[in-house]
Amino acid sequence: MVFPSLETERLLLTELNVEDKADLFNLFSNPSVVEYYDLDVFREHSQAVNLISLFKLRYHEKQGIRWAIRLKSSSRLIGTCGFNSWSSGMRSALIGYELHPEFWRQGYTVEAVRAIIGVGFAGTLACGELHRIQADTIPGNIASESLLRRLGFKEEGLRRECGYWKNKFHDLKCFGLLRSEFSTT
Repeated sequence: MVFPSLETERLLLTELNVEDKADLFNLFSNPSVVEYYDLDVFREHSQAVNLISLFKLRYHEKQGIRWAIRLKSSSRLIGTCGFNSWSSGMRSALIGYELHPEFWRQGYTVEAVRAIIGVGFAGTLACGELHRIQADTIPGNIASESLLRRLGFKEEGLRRECGYWKNKFHDLKCFGLLRSEFSTT
């Protein structure tokens, strides 16, 4: 199964490889990046290698897909994005993303996520054509909520204490986007 690479105006979205371990470690060892994440701060490069292996396995088992977000100008890895899970039968997927703080507030995440939503709704991925894409945020993650709204996601409700990580329960705000609501502009 060939991994689908994507290109936007400023970005390349490609498969993660073991050669990305240092950049991925740099990303996930930053406390600002994992503040709202279900992962602890990375302390060892082996954690990055394990995460790359997990992403590859999920893709090959047709359970999800995660792209490296790279600057087109240098191929530098600055984040990742993708469908954490998808259900071909339900034609739905759960989306996730993160970006190194050095590149926040420059429109890179919107650009990358818009591209993957587009291919998800176009039906060109192994999951087939999606009808709905969902995103969950922890209340207080204003940047992520703003990004989702900018892409057309609608806030659908609060699932109380439905997540558990970092030794505590977390409420999750649910956002949804239907194929008919998505605009590529």
